[in-house]
Amino acid sequence: MVAIIIIAVIAIILVVVNIRVVQQARAFVIERLGAYKETWNVGLHVKMPFIDRVAKIVSLKEQVADFPPQPVITKDNVTMQIDTVVYFQITDPKLFTYGIEQPMVAIENLSATTLRNIIGDLELDQCLTSRDIINSKMRSILDEATDPWGIKVNRVELKNILPPKEIQNAMEKQMKAERERREAILRAEGEKRAAILEAEGEKESAILRADAKKQQQILEAEGEAQAILKVQTATAEGIRLINESAPSEAVLRIKALEAFAAAANGTATKIIIPSEIQGLAGLAEGVIESVKK
Repeated sequence: MVAIIIIAVIAIILVVVNIRVVQQARAFVIERLGAYKETWNVGLHVKMPFIDRVAKIVSLKEQVADFPPQPVITKDNVTMQIDTVVYFQITDPKLFTYGIEQPMVAIENLSATTLRNIIGDLELDQCLTSRDIINSKMRSILDEATDPWGIKVNRVELKNILPPKEIQNAMEKQMKAERERREAILRAEGEKRAAILEAEGEKESAILRADAKKQQQILEAEGEAQAILKVQTATAEGIRLINESAPSEAVLRIKALEAFAAAANGTATKIIIPSEIQGLAGLAEGVIESVKK
């Protein structure tokens, strides 16, 4: 009975020890007696004691490899330091385990060689302005080369491009001159815009002044027209009243004499008396005598 219990305990321990749980985004490569048997994915698995073993635990997440700067020579014989960043993912744990020894070292050397080949066909200016093209070419070449290793290269980025010091100084001077040129252009455009706005403001002010003057003249003309109309109305009313009162010839002659007297008070030095008015003096005298009587 004791022996059976001991055997049962040992069996339970062996089973428990050989139970493995594979986490998300991981894969276990299993060997049986030294040969590849299978790949465990997410879930609960039990391996055979003393026969099976976990050869490699592989991460299926996207990984980043940041390689140190590599010296490269451009087509116009300029030596630069370029460091690259490779984003990759393991798609086949079996090929990754048995395909190549030290896959990270292999990817680093392959990226350095590929970079030298690509940069060697480009001049300095092209290297500085064609990063996207270089990244795309490197990704395509690396992805094809690492496919037998169970690795997929998602993208490659040129992290830094460092030309020689003297070229950097020249580039900084050129960039400074370009900034100053753009600043001068912006300042000139601002001054031009300000002048345009000022001219537009003066134009608007002139228009407003002209409108105000026009309105004033219109109002003055309307006032004068109203005054003339009132005078004409008063004159017409006076004539109407005179006509209604039927004045005698003597009254008309006296009015004419008064109008002549008013004209004589002016600045004229010579006055021609109409023949009709010459007899008014005697008429006026007769009227006065009649009044006295």
